[in-house]
Amino acid sequence: MTQDLRFGVLTLQDIPWEDELKRWKQIENLGFDSVWLADHFVNYMNPSAPWFESWTLLSALASHTSRIRIGTLVTSAPLRNPAVLARQAMTVDHISGGRLNLGLGAGAPGAEDPVYSMTGIADWAPPERVGRFREQVEIIDHCLRERVTNYDGKYYTHENTTIVPAPVQQPRPPITIGAMGKSMLKIAATYADTWNTIGGNFRDPPEVMMKNVKEQNEYLDKHCEKIKRDPTSLRRSLLVWGIEAESAFESEENFIDTIKRYRPLGISEFIFYYPFFKPEQIPIFESIAKDVIPNLRKS
Repeated sequence: MTQDLRFGVLTLQDIPWEDELKRWKQIENLGFDSVWLADHFVNYMNPSAPWFESWTLLSALASHTSRIRIGTLVTSAPLRNPAVLARQAMTVDHISGGRLNLGLGAGAPGAEDPVYSMTGIADWAPPERVGRFREQVEIIDHCLRERVTNYDGKYYTHENTTIVPAPVQQPRPPITIGAMGKSMLKIAATYADTWNTIGGNFRDPPEVMMKNVKEQNEYLDKHCEKIKRDPTSLRRSLLVWGIEAESAFESEENFIDTIKRYRPLGISEFIFYYPFFKPEQIPIFESIAKDVIPNLRKS
């Protein structure tokens, strides 16, 4: 089964509130399917720069948009207790009228992100990070489906955790899991409605990104079959970044080429950074949304 094409935009919360709101309204009016925020304590590329907290900002933006689906790509698991995050998600689902996509990820390691030293939270080693993430996803999934949750895991214990009211979306808001390694891909195959990848490292050339995405996608198919899940029930999503993100909005041809590279690999959702790094690309970004994307949806 071929899934319909979807297009989203990721913005960064490093501009004044009024400008972020204007940007989100522009993205909604241009017809994109989804719009997302990052979830970091600071901009780890420039920790002293202005930066707003994602879920607080998301709730405010939800109240000023009406059609577009919203979310964080992706929520960093180490920053929040899973039951608290489930209640945040339920709340934003109500504020948005049922438009939340719940993005979840295991979080960047301390070598990349200064959040651990800045906040004093633990920088878990990779096996513990993945183990905790699996439990977090299980708890969040259950909390949003059921009114009362009891959970006794290796890392988390929750007793009579009550989430009332129920989310607007039933049985729960759709979950997007960001994953590239095999252990994380297994979690995505088990719990996610959408799997999202960035493909590889920031400066990897397109051919390396494509190879990585192909291998990740094939591994997901195999694990879905192993757990007796229909592989076509898991949407495949790509956050276009690195070299390809910088060039995607240089021309309509570049944008179309990006879609053509990954569509045969099973990708049906493409999320692009708003062209904040090259403002001169904004007119092309707008023309692509108005003229190119509608034609791609028909093809």
